Amino acid sequence: MIRQRKLGRGVAVVGAGMSRFGMFSDLDAKDLFIEAYRAMLASVDKGVGPEDIDALYLGNFSNDFFAEQSHWGAILSDALGLVPKPASRVEGACASSALAVREAVFAIASGFYDIVLVGGFEDMSKRTTEEVAAGLALAASPDERAAGFTFPGVFGAVATAYFQRYGATCADLWEVTIKSHQNAVLNPKAQYRKSIQEIMDGKVEKSRSRGLPLPQWQDERAFLADARANPAIAWPMHLFDCSPISDGAACLLLVGEELARSFTDDPLHVAGIGQASGRSLSQADDLTSLEASRSAAREAYAMAGLQPSDVQFAEVHDCFSIAEILHIEDLGFFPAGEGYRAVTRGETRRDGPMPINTSGGLKCKGHPVGATGSAQLVELWEQLRQSAGPRQIENPDLRVGAAHSMGGTGGTCAVTILERR
Repeated sequence: MIRQRKLGRGVAVVGAGMSRFGMFSDLDAKDLFIEAYRAMLASVDKGVGPEDIDALYLGNFSNDFFAEQSHWGAILSDALGLVPKPASRVEGACASSALAVREAVFAIASGFYDIVLVGGFEDMSKRTTEEVAAGLALAASPDERAAGFTFPGVFGAVATAYFQRYGATCADLWEVTIKSHQNAVLNPKAQYRKSIQEIMDGKVEKSRSRGLPLPQWQDERAFLADARANPAIAWPMHLFDCSPISDGAACLLLVGEELARSFTDDPLHVAGIGQASGRSLSQADDLTSLEASRSAAREAYAMAGLQPSDVQFAEVHDCFSIAEILHIEDLGFFPAGEGYRAVTRGETRRDGPMPINTSGGLKCKGHPVGATGSAQLVELWEQLRQSAGPRQIENPDLRVGAAHSMGGTGGTCAVTILERR
């Protein structure tokens, strides 16, 4: 049974911003975090300066490996003009900055700090694809690594188990992919801002310009079914099922709830937070559901006093297309085995009854792993404040959004619920 935990002091979000996500040979983690910080400053309606900030919490998985540089708390505190304010780094694999947000919430709720800057970053593109795969594999359990699993292999196994149990197919995963690309087209910060149709059209035009036979794809699904255009990476994971190598940063400004109106007339409130740990896949009872996701969600719902049906939209950790389907079931939005059917029916599209990953998700917005958890909350901030531009969910009474972040193969999961009151 989940105990209903409560914060000793309410915490509000009064600013949020992110950098562009992509692969930037001329930018490093410091450049990208400064870009995100400036975007956050611009979002604070009544203004804020470095002198107002009490502390900095940073999520980062492994810039030690990707960029061969550690001690990022002090580096970024100096870069932002926060010295001598304290800065702490939090690591939880791909959930790192979601955990940093949790620690920042606790620091404010305890009364120790009033105003905290929190965010995350990763600089992955300076390594080869093979090196990035090896670096990410550090987040897997030792037995998974000893078996030679990389993350496409892990989620290939997960998808195979899900297919066998529930009857889903690759075509169902491609519905996730098509939706993600459609959403990312509308996100100016996203890494991949082309729909599958636009990618198809580009390949046809390239063939035409070279005098080659033109591909005969009838639609996006036919394109994704073509092994030449969408090759298998670790069956049934194909190229367009996988999130990219990314650089990027995101951050938020958290304050004690009673101070929020000093910064904005439209704050968001941290309604619920949950974190849980899970077993390695070799020890898991079920490959089609993540124990840590279910537990973290229950904790967050209990704190918020909400049910899954009260959540109006969500950002979930779609590092692979199958992961989105697992998460929307584990979070209680759809029954087990029904997630893929809901996706295929269009229920998770931006204009559907339960929009998922309106940002484009990790798949298309990008996945700079240490930044992902905080970037998901930036999307919640923009949607709940009706400032998401052309990708805005068309619901004038949008009040409750959730973000789900996963580290490793499900060893760490965090769920954060934001509410506009």
